[in-house]
Amino acid sequence: MPSTSTAGRARMSADQRREQIAGAAREIALAEGLDAVTLRAVAARVGVASGLVAHYIPSMDDLIADTFFDIVSAELDEVRALLPDAAASVRIGALLRTTLDPARRDVTLVWVQAWALGTRNTPLAERVRAAMDAWRAVIAEEVARGMADGAIPAGDPEPLAWHLLAMIDGLSAHALVGWGPGIEPVAPVLRAAAGLLRVDAETLSPGSP
Repeated sequence: MPSTSTAGRARMSADQRREQIAGAAREIALAEGLDAVTLRAVAARVGVASGLVAHYIPSMDDLIADTFFDIVSAELDEVRALLPDAAASVRIGALLRTTLDPARRDVTLVWVQAWALGTRNTPLAERVRAAMDAWRAVIAEEVARGMADGAIPAGDPEPLAWHLLAMIDGLSAHALVGWGPGIEPVAPVLRAAAGLLRVDAETLSPGSP
C-alpha cells in the first residue's frame, strides 16, 4: 500500500520528467547564471534526488548545452518578433536597441558564461557556434534587405553582420560589470552602426522612413 507521502501523486512520464528538469535548469541559468546549473541545484529545484536527475539526462555537459541553446534561441525568436514592419534600416536600429536593453542582462550573462564554459564543454561549444551563426544570419538578412532596397550601399552583408554582432556582444558584456559608468550604449552603437553601414544615423531611429 502506498505511503501517505506518495499516495495520489501523479507519476510523471519520462518525457515529462525531462521537461521538468530542463525547465528547472533554464530557471537557474536565468536567475543565477549558466555556471549555477549543477546536478545538485537542478535536483533541489525539482525536489528530487540528484540520482533521479542523472538518470534522465545524458550528462551535465549536455544539459548545460541544451539549457543555453533553449534560452538564446527563445531570445532570438522574441527579438525577431519585435522588429517593426518597416524599412530595413529602421529594423536594424530596433534590433540594436532591443538587444542592448538592460532587461536582457540575464541572457547576456548566459552568453558570456557559455563562451567561457564552452572551452571545456564540447556540446556547449557546438551550441554556441550554432547560436552565433543564427544571430549573424538574422542580422545579415536585414542588411541584405537594406542593400536590395537601396537604403544601404551594396556590398557583402556577412562581414557587416559580424561587426554589428561583435558590437552588441562587447557592449552587453561590459554592461554586466558596469564598465564605462555613465555611458548610455545605445546612441554610440547606433552612430557606429550607421558609419559601418554607410547610412545616416537618423535612418536607424524609430519613426524613420
